Amino acid sequence: MKRLDDDPKIYLPNAYAVEFLRANLKPGKMRWFVEQLGARGLTDNERARQAQERVSAPFRFRAVGEKELWGDLADTLHLVYVFSPMGDPLRKTLAERHFDAVYLGDRKMGFISEEFRSQMLEIWKVKYLEMARLRMVITGIPTEIHLEHFLNDGDSPDIPVPLYVEYLNKIREMARAGK
Repeated sequence: MKRLDDDPKIYLPNAYAVEFLRANLKPGKMRWFVEQLGARGLTDNERARQAQERVSAPFRFRAVGEKELWGDLADTLHLVYVFSPMGDPLRKTLAERHFDAVYLGDRKMGFISEEFRSQMLEIWKVKYLEMARLRMVITGIPTEIHLEHFLNDGDSPDIPVPLYVEYLNKIREMARAGK
């Protein structure tokens, strides 16, 4: 963390991600991750996707629990990979476990890359423009209320907050225009 704090070329454009990482690497949060994983009866060789499936294993996670635990844990490991120096052996270990990128089928995208950001925008367009309930929510927010007021939720940094705000405002405009 000191290396990130001391280098403004890394810290400034990634401040939100660095602060998210700092919060999730605190000993108390790390203990919480371990406790949560242990409380779910996971085995050492069980993969995250397998543990989340509701087919072969008992129901172990509610939706919010999946988001809080798996989302934050995976984002933390992705960011450790992204911000670790090239020669760090931890990078190799994380890459072997696919925390070096986001994998969608055969596609591999950098975690906070431009390609991943554009994919997120496409997902949000479907979410907010094609799902009637969510389209109503985003079009119902008065124009004078800036969407950034709704972002102080400590959520994981899939994309930088300013881009997130820009994308949501763009989608709101599209929804209001009937696109």
